[in-house]
Amino acid sequence: MTSLGYQICKTCVMDSTMPGTVFDEDGVCNNCTEFPVKAAQHWKPDAEGAKRLDAMLARIKAQGEGKEYDCLLGLSGGVDSSFLAFKLREWGLRPMVLHVDGGWNTELAVANVRRIVEANQYDLVTEVVNWETMKDLQRAYLRAGVTNQDVPQDHVFIASLFHYARRHGIKSIISGHNFATESTPMRWQHPAMDVINLKAIHARYGEKPLRGYRTIGGFEYFLFSPAFRRIKFCHPLNLMPYDKEEAIRFLEGHGWRKYPRKHGESIFTRIFQDYILPVKFGIDKRRAHLTSLIHGGSMSRDQALALLQEPHYDPVGIRREIEFFCRKLGIEVSEFDKLIAEPQRSHKDYPNWDRYIKLMEPFKSAIIKLRG
Repeated sequence: MTSLGYQICKTCVMDSTMPGTVFDEDGVCNNCTEFPVKAAQHWKPDAEGAKRLDAMLARIKAQGEGKEYDCLLGLSGGVDSSFLAFKLREWGLRPMVLHVDGGWNTELAVANVRRIVEANQYDLVTEVVNWETMKDLQRAYLRAGVTNQDVPQDHVFIASLFHYARRHGIKSIISGHNFATESTPMRWQHPAMDVINLKAIHARYGEKPLRGYRTIGGFEYFLFSPAFRRIKFCHPLNLMPYDKEEAIRFLEGHGWRKYPRKHGESIFTRIFQDYILPVKFGIDKRRAHLTSLIHGGSMSRDQALALLQEPHYDPVGIRREIEFFCRKLGIEVSEFDKLIAEPQRSHKDYPNWDRYIKLMEPFKSAIIKLRG
């Protein structure tokens, strides 16, 4: 293996600026060498996948027989979850649709959620996170200087899904996560479900109690809910051919409107990915996304390299967005700029669940099976 100097993979667009990326003697990165093994385990867009999908749908219907809902769908207004909303109706499922409002929805996201729900005549539940708590937690993460600034949103989204599944006796949570477009691991990220890390960062830099913000512990997430409550995540997009551009065209035919960027449904996520990650941490998250598309066969390496030549943001426009971002978050732009300029810190500089994860390592295969 080699890691000296700048290097970019010969078959994808991951490079040595991305933490955790290493290259073999042929200049191919570990993401490319690991992809076939992972794809064989998780991605079945073929006859075998169709059989597994049929079995999954039969199980969900059986578990939900006699109940108001047989599954739970988290709907962000993004492509994957919106497309799944239509597929669930086509498959004859009866989902409760949950939208978690963390305070950063764009107007377009709100409109898209409404259009999807109305088109399918679903019941929509909106969980509104306490805004004072959310912005206090997000300020804490900025001040902590850690890479995964999306944790406050991601954690409460997943915790809310588990809460509503338990409350309504739902066993299947339908996830839009898919291997076709999201196969490349974000090795620089610390897991959003590490509630120990979340609470430690908030205790250090937060100013208010965590009220009106749902959390879920590691034991509940990894073991108790899947093993004893029998609540599992289901990933149907991994068991069928899935082309994101075709999905977008389908959705646009039903009034859904495309976002200008990936995850454009969240103002916070857009600022985080387009500005904070590249400027403070030197990480271009587009490389991971584009690499997944290359692996999935929906984009060539040359096309991906051309897209990477486009700037992350317009320098004038981004300052306006940062000013709005800071006003909403309740900090001065000068503090934001100071935090961006400060040295980055590791999530491991704060208490975390790593030692507990090591204790579970011998049971990893069983846990994965339990969680679906």
